[in-house]
Amino acid sequence: MTAPTSRPSGGRMPVPCTFRTRAIGTIAELFVTDSAALVAASELLEAELARIDRVASRFRDDSELSRLNARAGEPVEVSHDLLEAVGVALAMAEATGGLVDPTVGAAMHAIGYDRDFTQLRAGRGGTLHEARPAPGWRAVHVDTDRATVTLPAGTTLDLGATAKALAADRAARTVATRLGCGALVSLGGDVATAGQAPPEGFVVGLADTCTSPDATESVSIRSGGLASSGTRSRHWRLGADVVHHIVDPSTGRSAATCWRTVSVTAATCVEANAASTGAASITPILASSRRCLRSHRDTARPAASPRP
Repeated sequence: MTAPTSRPSGGRMPVPCTFRTRAIGTIAELFVTDSAALVAASELLEAELARIDRVASRFRDDSELSRLNARAGEPVEVSHDLLEAVGVALAMAEATGGLVDPTVGAAMHAIGYDRDFTQLRAGRGGTLHEARPAPGWRAVHVDTDRATVTLPAGTTLDLGATAKALAADRAARTVATRLGCGALVSLGGDVATAGQAPPEGFVVGLADTCTSPDATESVSIRSGGLASSGTRSRHWRLGADVVHHIVDPSTGRSAATCWRTVSVTAATCVEANAASTGAASITPILASSRRCLRSHRDTARPAASPRP
């Protein structure tokens, strides 16, 4: 769900403390405070990336999410991992008042986002569909006792943003817990931290595109998460129209927004991502999204960059 993203900067951290790879359709970056832990930390990160891709990818026919979507209309027994990912997505839908809604999967498909973004850069043929609302997150039924999820018939879940942020939170926490060092994980700008931060904090550069070398702003965080959302990176042509990946659940179309980038810090990357995506999706929602997430955890701190 996030496109223009924040790029972590090493600050005064030595280069050997960093690891970078491409996974789940984005750039994954890892920073640790102990260079001796880097190899083991990178293996833990790659294991988490493989897990979340296997569980929650909308672009893999063999993912557990794809199998769930294919059986919409009936209860489906799912793994603990998918049950957690769906639960997190529904919690963030509630926290943002429905601005971030996982039932926009069919709308994503309708605007051409049915494959890895690298395959969309040249654009897609077609026309913009008529506005129609997503089925709505409240219609998704989760039975934690039976470990089942029931989607309304014809509904497709898209867990892209919340699942990615969840993976960042999990990976950072796992690295810090198992290896005893401070860790920062950035997945396409969804940033999670855990463990003891360096003396100057984890320095994170803010830019409109992921890993941009032109980050003119930076912030230092010592705990929690940071996420940036916007439309400068993940946009493409659908026939004669330009569309982007932040979908307004009330219309099923790319959201109209005046913001170029919205960045948010929160207690977790999941919460920061939900607040930034919700705020970026519609102009008057910045304050509302902040209130929604504060009522959930009282930690969201948004800031936005308007379009030039």
